[in-house]
Amino acid sequence: MIGLSPTLPFFLCTRPVDMRKSFDGLCGEVRSFLGQDPASGAVFLFVNRTRDRLKFLFFDRHGFWIFYKRLEVGRFELPRQMDGTPGLRMPWEELVFMLEGVDLASVRRHRRFGMKDISSDC
Repeated sequence: MIGLSPTLPFFLCTRPVDMRKSFDGLCGEVRSFLGQDPASGAVFLFVNRTRDRLKFLFFDRHGFWIFYKRLEVGRFELPRQMDGTPGLRMPWEELVFMLEGVDLASVRRHRRFGMKDISSDC
C-alpha cells in the first residue's frame, strides 16, 4: 500500500533536477547535494528548471518509490528559501498547497497548539 502521511519528513531539493533521472540518479542527488540517506524514510522532492514537473523519491520497507507529476498548465509555486541550504524541509501543509497551486507567499498561518505547547500539568 502506498502511504504518504503528514508525519513523514519532506525535503525539497533547492536546485532544479533533470527529470530523466530515475532511482539511482535521484538517490545520488540525495546523497551528494542534500547530504542525506535516501533510505532514511524521508520523502525527497525534486522539480525541473521550468517547475512544471515534480518527482517524489520515497523508500518504504522493501524498496524505492518514485511519484511523478507533470502539470499541463502553470508551474509549481516553491517556498522561498531563506538560508541557502541545499534542502528545504517542507511541512505537509505547504506540500499540499504547492501541489494544489496555492500561492505560498499569500498563505497566512494562525497559531495552533502542538505537543510542545501543552503543559505537563494538564
